[in-house]
Amino acid sequence: MFLPLHDRNPIRHISFPYVNYALIGATVLVFLVQSILTEPEWDRFVLGFGMIPVVVRDLYPAPVAWLPDQSTLVTYAFLHADWLHLLSNMLFLWVFGDNIEDALGHVRYLVFYFLCAAAAALVHLLFNINDLGPLIGASGAVAGVMGAYLMLFPHARVYVLFRLVIPIPLPIPAVWMLAVWIGTQVFYLVIGSEEPVAWWAHLGGILAGLLLAVPLRRRGVILFGGR
Repeated sequence: MFLPLHDRNPIRHISFPYVNYALIGATVLVFLVQSILTEPEWDRFVLGFGMIPVVVRDLYPAPVAWLPDQSTLVTYAFLHADWLHLLSNMLFLWVFGDNIEDALGHVRYLVFYFLCAAAAALVHLLFNINDLGPLIGASGAVAGVMGAYLMLFPHARVYVLFRLVIPIPLPIPAVWMLAVWIGTQVFYLVIGSEEPVAWWAHLGGILAGLLLAVPLRRRGVILFGGR
Protein backbone atom coordinates (compact mmCIF):
# COMPACT_ATOMS: atom_id res chain seq x y z
CA MET A 1 0.00 0.00 0.00
CA PHE A 2 2.85 2.41 0.86
CA LEU A 3 5.98 2.67 -1.29
CA PRO A 4 8.52 5.15 0.14
CA LEU A 5 9.98 7.70 -2.26
CA HIS A 6 12.08 9.94 0.00
CA ASP A 7 11.99 11.51 3.44
CA ARG A 8 12.14 15.07 4.74
CA ASN A 9 14.83 14.40 7.33
CA PRO A 10 18.22 16.07 6.65
CA ILE A 11 21.48 14.52 7.80
CA ARG A 12 23.20 16.60 10.47
CA HIS A 13 26.42 14.90 11.60
CA ILE A 14 28.07 13.54 8.46
CA SER A 15 28.80 15.10 5.09
CA PHE A 16 27.94 12.03 3.00
CA PRO A 17 26.44 8.59 3.85
CA TYR A 18 29.09 6.67 1.97
CA VAL A 19 28.65 3.45 3.97
CA ASN A 20 24.98 3.28 3.06
CA TYR A 21 25.73 3.89 -0.60
CA ALA A 22 28.58 1.36 -0.48
CA LEU A 23 26.17 -1.27 0.89
CA ILE A 24 23.72 -0.50 -1.91
CA GLY A 25 26.51 -0.59 -4.51
CA ALA A 26 27.94 -3.88 -3.21
CA THR A 27 24.51 -5.52 -3.16
CA VAL A 28 23.75 -4.39 -6.70
CA LEU A 29 27.19 -5.58 -7.84
CA VAL A 30 26.63 -9.04 -6.35
CA PHE A 31 23.29 -9.26 -8.13
CA LEU A 32 24.92 -8.28 -11.43
CA VAL A 33 27.36 -11.14 -10.92
CA GLN A 34 24.42 -13.46 -10.19
CA SER A 35 22.66 -12.33 -13.34
CA ILE A 36 25.45 -13.50 -15.66
CA LEU A 37 25.68 -16.97 -14.13
CA THR A 38 24.19 -20.02 -15.76
CA GLU A 39 21.33 -21.67 -13.89
CA PRO A 40 23.54 -24.41 -12.31
CA GLU A 41 26.14 -21.76 -11.35
CA TRP A 42 23.40 -19.53 -9.89
CA ASP A 43 22.13 -22.44 -7.79
CA ARG A 44 25.61 -23.21 -6.48
CA PHE A 45 26.23 -19.53 -5.70
CA VAL A 46 22.99 -19.19 -3.74
CA LEU A 47 23.52 -22.48 -1.89
CA GLY A 48 27.07 -21.48 -1.05
CA PHE A 49 26.42 -17.96 0.25
CA GLY A 50 22.77 -18.14 1.31
CA MET A 51 21.91 -18.95 4.92
CA ILE A 52 20.82 -22.60 5.15
CA PRO A 53 19.61 -23.42 8.69
CA VAL A 54 20.86 -27.03 8.75
CA VAL A 55 24.29 -25.91 7.51
CA VAL A 56 24.59 -23.15 10.10
CA ARG A 57 23.68 -25.76 12.72
CA ASP A 58 26.48 -28.03 11.40
CA LEU A 59 24.06 -30.82 10.54
CA TYR A 60 25.18 -30.74 6.90
CA PRO A 61 28.57 -29.81 5.42
CA ALA A 62 28.88 -26.32 3.95
CA PRO A 63 28.56 -26.18 0.14
CA VAL A 64 31.60 -23.85 0.05
CA ALA A 65 34.31 -25.63 2.02
CA TRP A 66 36.50 -22.58 2.68
CA LEU A 67 33.60 -20.43 3.95
CA PRO A 68 32.84 -20.70 7.70
CA ASP A 69 29.26 -21.92 8.21
CA GLN A 70 28.20 -18.96 10.36
CA SER A 71 29.49 -16.37 7.86
CA THR A 72 26.36 -16.95 5.80
CA LEU A 73 24.44 -15.16 8.57
CA VAL A 74 25.75 -12.03 6.80
CA THR A 75 26.59 -13.06 3.23
CA TYR A 76 22.97 -14.06 2.49
CA ALA A 77 21.96 -10.39 2.75
CA PHE A 78 23.86 -9.56 -0.45
CA LEU A 79 21.97 -12.10 -2.58
CA HIS A 80 18.59 -11.59 -4.24
CA ALA A 81 16.18 -13.73 -6.20
CA ASP A 82 15.30 -11.21 -8.93
CA TRP A 83 15.31 -7.52 -9.87
CA LEU A 84 12.08 -6.74 -8.01
CA HIS A 85 13.46 -8.31 -4.82
CA LEU A 86 16.66 -6.28 -5.18
CA LEU A 87 15.12 -2.93 -6.11
CA SER A 88 12.48 -2.99 -3.36
CA ASN A 89 15.11 -3.62 -0.69
CA MET A 90 17.52 -1.03 -2.08
CA LEU A 91 14.76 1.58 -2.30
CA PHE A 92 13.97 1.20 1.41
CA LEU A 93 17.69 1.26 2.25
CA TRP A 94 18.23 4.41 0.17
CA VAL A 95 15.30 6.23 1.83
CA PHE A 96 16.02 5.31 5.44
CA GLY A 97 19.66 4.28 5.65
CA ASP A 98 21.34 7.68 5.32
CA ASN A 99 19.69 9.03 8.46
CA ILE A 100 20.62 5.94 10.47
CA GLU A 101 24.23 6.22 9.32
CA ASP A 102 24.08 9.88 10.34
CA ALA A 103 22.68 8.99 13.76
CA LEU A 104 25.15 6.17 14.46
CA GLY A 105 28.29 7.18 12.61
CA HIS A 106 29.93 5.38 9.69
CA VAL A 107 31.61 2.46 11.48
CA ARG A 108 28.81 1.76 13.92
CA TYR A 109 26.28 1.88 11.10
CA LEU A 110 28.18 -0.83 9.21
CA VAL A 111 28.37 -2.97 12.37
CA PHE A 112 24.68 -2.28 13.02
CA TYR A 113 23.71 -3.38 9.50
CA PHE A 114 25.58 -6.68 9.80
CA LEU A 115 24.19 -7.32 13.29
CA CYS A 116 20.64 -6.77 12.03
CA ALA A 117 21.28 -9.14 9.12
CA ALA A 118 22.58 -11.79 11.51
CA ALA A 119 19.73 -11.30 13.99
CA ALA A 120 17.15 -11.60 11.20
CA ALA A 121 18.79 -14.80 9.95
CA LEU A 122 18.89 -16.29 13.45
CA VAL A 123 15.20 -15.59 14.04
CA HIS A 124 14.42 -17.18 10.67
CA LEU A 125 16.54 -20.18 11.68
CA LEU A 126 14.76 -20.46 15.03
CA PHE A 127 11.38 -20.86 13.32
CA ASN A 128 12.70 -22.93 10.38
CA ILE A 129 15.25 -24.96 12.26
CA ASN A 130 15.37 -27.95 9.91
CA ASP A 131 15.00 -26.02 6.67
CA LEU A 132 17.18 -27.17 3.78
CA GLY A 133 16.50 -24.12 1.61
CA PRO A 134 18.69 -21.00 1.57
CA LEU A 135 17.56 -17.67 2.98
CA ILE A 136 18.61 -14.79 0.71
CA GLY A 137 17.92 -11.07 0.52
CA ALA A 138 18.69 -7.85 2.38
CA SER A 139 15.16 -7.61 3.78
CA GLY A 140 16.15 -8.54 7.34
CA ALA A 141 19.01 -6.03 7.48
CA VAL A 142 16.86 -3.34 5.85
CA ALA A 143 14.11 -4.12 8.37
CA GLY A 144 16.69 -3.38 11.06
CA VAL A 145 17.32 0.03 9.48
CA MET A 146 13.57 0.65 9.49
CA GLY A 147 13.37 -0.39 13.15
CA ALA A 148 16.09 2.09 14.04
CA TYR A 149 14.29 4.80 12.06
CA LEU A 150 11.11 4.07 13.97
CA MET A 151 13.01 4.42 17.25
CA LEU A 152 14.93 7.59 16.32
CA PHE A 153 12.80 9.48 13.78
CA PRO A 154 9.14 8.41 14.05
CA HIS A 155 7.88 11.95 13.41
CA ALA A 156 9.91 12.57 10.25
CA ARG A 157 7.81 13.01 7.10
CA VAL A 158 8.17 10.29 4.50
CA TYR A 159 6.82 10.80 1.00
CA VAL A 160 5.15 7.57 -0.04
CA LEU A 161 3.40 6.43 -3.17
CA PHE A 162 -0.10 5.68 -1.91
CA ARG A 163 -2.53 3.86 -4.13
CA LEU A 164 -6.28 3.50 -3.79
CA VAL A 165 -7.45 4.16 -7.34
CA ILE A 166 -4.39 5.87 -8.82
CA PRO A 167 -0.91 6.24 -7.25
CA ILE A 168 -0.35 9.62 -5.59
CA PRO A 169 2.67 10.90 -3.58
CA LEU A 170 1.66 11.58 0.01
CA PRO A 171 3.74 12.91 2.94
CA ILE A 172 3.00 11.00 6.14
CA PRO A 173 4.80 10.55 9.50
CA ALA A 174 7.30 7.71 9.34
CA VAL A 175 5.61 5.98 12.27
CA TRP A 176 2.43 5.49 10.21
CA MET A 177 4.20 3.95 7.25
CA LEU A 178 6.44 1.73 9.37
CA ALA A 179 3.56 0.63 11.59
CA VAL A 180 1.63 -0.47 8.51
CA TRP A 181 4.69 -2.35 7.27
CA ILE A 182 5.15 -4.16 10.60
CA GLY A 183 1.45 -4.92 10.81
CA THR A 184 1.59 -6.45 7.33
CA GLN A 185 4.39 -8.80 8.37
CA VAL A 186 2.48 -9.90 11.46
CA PHE A 187 -0.72 -10.37 9.46
CA TYR A 188 0.92 -12.69 6.94
CA LEU A 189 2.52 -14.70 9.75
CA VAL A 190 -0.83 -15.10 11.54
CA ILE A 191 -2.68 -16.26 8.43
CA GLY A 192 0.15 -18.62 7.52
CA SER A 193 0.91 -17.12 4.12
CA GLU A 194 2.42 -19.53 1.59
CA GLU A 195 4.29 -16.73 -0.17
CA PRO A 196 8.08 -17.41 -0.39
CA VAL A 197 8.84 -14.52 1.97
CA ALA A 198 10.89 -14.76 5.17
CA TRP A 199 8.37 -13.03 7.46
CA TRP A 200 10.20 -14.08 10.63
CA ALA A 201 13.46 -12.63 9.30
CA HIS A 202 11.71 -9.31 8.71
CA LEU A 203 10.40 -9.21 12.28
CA GLY A 204 13.74 -10.32 13.70
CA GLY A 205 15.48 -7.56 11.79
CA ILE A 206 13.13 -4.82 12.87
CA LEU A 207 13.33 -5.92 16.52
CA ALA A 208 17.13 -5.89 16.32
CA GLY A 209 17.03 -2.40 14.82
CA LEU A 210 14.74 -1.12 17.55
CA LEU A 211 17.01 -2.47 20.29
CA LEU A 212 20.40 -1.69 18.77
CA ALA A 213 19.58 1.91 17.84
CA VAL A 214 19.50 2.92 21.51
CA PRO A 215 23.06 1.98 22.57
CA LEU A 216 24.68 2.60 19.16
CA ARG A 217 23.34 6.11 18.49
CA ARG A 218 25.83 8.91 18.79
CA ARG A 219 25.66 11.23 21.79
CA GLY A 220 23.09 13.94 21.33
CA VAL A 221 20.76 11.94 19.08
CA ILE A 222 17.45 11.77 20.90
CA LEU A 223 14.89 8.99 20.78
CA PHE A 224 11.53 9.51 19.06
CA GLY A 225 12.69 12.59 17.15
CA GLY A 226 12.30 13.73 13.57
CA ARG A 227 10.00 16.69 14.14
